Amino acid sequence: MRKIEVGKVVVNISAGEVGQEVDKAEELVEKLTGKTAVRTESGPDMKTFGGRAGLSIGASTTLRGEEAREFLEKVLPAADISQSSFDGNGNLSFGIDEYIDVPGVEYDGDIGMMGFEVAVSLERPGYRVKRREHQASSVGKDHLVSDAEAKEFVDNSFEVSVQ
Repeated sequence: MRKIEVGKVVVNISAGEVGQEVDKAEELVEKLTGKTAVRTESGPDMKTFGGRAGLSIGASTTLRGEEAREFLEKVLPAADISQSSFDGNGNLSFGIDEYIDVPGVEYDGDIGMMGFEVAVSLERPGYRVKRREHQASSVGKDHLVSDAEAKEFVDNSFEVSVQ
């Protein structure tokens, strides 16, 4: 029950504008992950920044299980992971400035140059108790994944040094 595992990986590209950039972002997410991308829409707070709510402004997808692990093995060598990449709850986030930095990914002239963000959720067996529909409860503090344990897991499992 103490073994740490990858719960999910979310790959996100924010185009920041409506139109062709969103199509390119969606195509790149599908190219990187092999999964269908979902368009992300702007929320009501977008009015503060001079936009409208409900516009497609990016693309994302979620990977779980073996797909998530394989994706991390492919992407982590291109990432610079620092202490600030961890959030204190066993989660890790990082960005890749240009997708061609990922080993094995070729430049696509139709997409152009684009970066993406990756959010990784690490958990232990038994975390289902907080997500279940019937009698959901919190995970005990001794069972939570700490930053030190998350860093050690990333070091040992993916052979990536945390700076």
